Amino acid sequence: MEYKKIRAIISGGGTGGHIFPALSIADKLKELCPETEILFVGAEGRMEMEKVPAAGYKIVGLPVAGLQRSLTLSNLALPFKVLKSVRMAKKLIKEFKPDIAIGVGGYASAPLLWAAARMGIPTLIQEQNGYAGLTNKILGKNARSICVAYEGMERFFPADRIVMSGNPIRKDIIPATEQMKEEAYRFYGLDPQKKHIFVVGGSLGSGTLNNAMKKWISDGCPGGKDIEVIWQCGKYYKKSIDVFMEEAQASGKPVEGIRHSDFIMRMDLAYAAADIVISRSGASSVSELCAAHKAVIFVPSPNVTEDHQTHNAMALVRKDAAMMVKDVDAAEELMKTACGLIENSERIALMEKNISALALRDAAMTIAEEIYKIV
Repeated sequence: MEYKKIRAIISGGGTGGHIFPALSIADKLKELCPETEILFVGAEGRMEMEKVPAAGYKIVGLPVAGLQRSLTLSNLALPFKVLKSVRMAKKLIKEFKPDIAIGVGGYASAPLLWAAARMGIPTLIQEQNGYAGLTNKILGKNARSICVAYEGMERFFPADRIVMSGNPIRKDIIPATEQMKEEAYRFYGLDPQKKHIFVVGGSLGSGTLNNAMKKWISDGCPGGKDIEVIWQCGKYYKKSIDVFMEEAQASGKPVEGIRHSDFIMRMDLAYAAADIVISRSGASSVSELCAAHKAVIFVPSPNVTEDHQTHNAMALVRKDAAMMVKDVDAAEELMKTACGLIENSERIALMEKNISALALRDAAMTIAEEIYKIV
């Protein structure tokens, strides 16, 4: 296939789970043809307005907002924000003249892709989760192609337009070599003779995972005598965790083997060091863990639409490629389960084998080729 210059609008965001796949698609399009022009469209005040420019791309923010689950005054303003966003989207399309509009999910993509379809611009959507979000279910009716990461998505989209692509992930997430493990131990100051758990709560951190860790530490880290932990607590929780750790150390709790930080700069090395991972089950996290071939205990967030993180986790649990602890049970059961698993090398090996079979590493290329077919 010849990769000529195209003009593409990529829309969506709200969380890292939407933004990082969008950037991966953009990077692949630029790799295939450096002259390709890309414009991002996001929601004002959301994470994409910071992350996309940092990656070197132009972004325009729309005033669109999501529907709040509770009855709030902000919901009354929503129709006006949507109408204004649609008008702005039409103006952007007229000015930029895209060959295609790409939606990666989240409410920010709705006005742009709806306007594009009405104006005769072909659209493609990428659904990261095992349970389609409302925005993508609506947009899928007019999309030329729907790129998915899970089987059985015919429940939500026309079967003849579904492409099994997987989720685009960071290039550096690969199965760990011995050299990577050695580098990871040095980077994080870990003892190679001990076993290692990586607790990761997503880009903002997870109160549930943090509380489970705090309870485990307060109880004296039962079962953790020869275990070291890399704990990503998130920027919102960092100050309170700092205080907790200082108090725990002062009271004689065994915290010397626990490395906590708000953000993980080298995810590739954190995965490489880990014998097992504890994680939320957002789409990007699931795809990275498949690519890294890691034994994982998922704790799905209950605070997401359609409970899609449970659907994501169960797709792996059913294939014995992961374990799951419910959010409500995490404080009592999570670290007990993790300490039990880390001592079971046969179970870890089986989970690593099964999760590796689910990895789709060339997702960005598959999606880029689908974009070119449409254009």
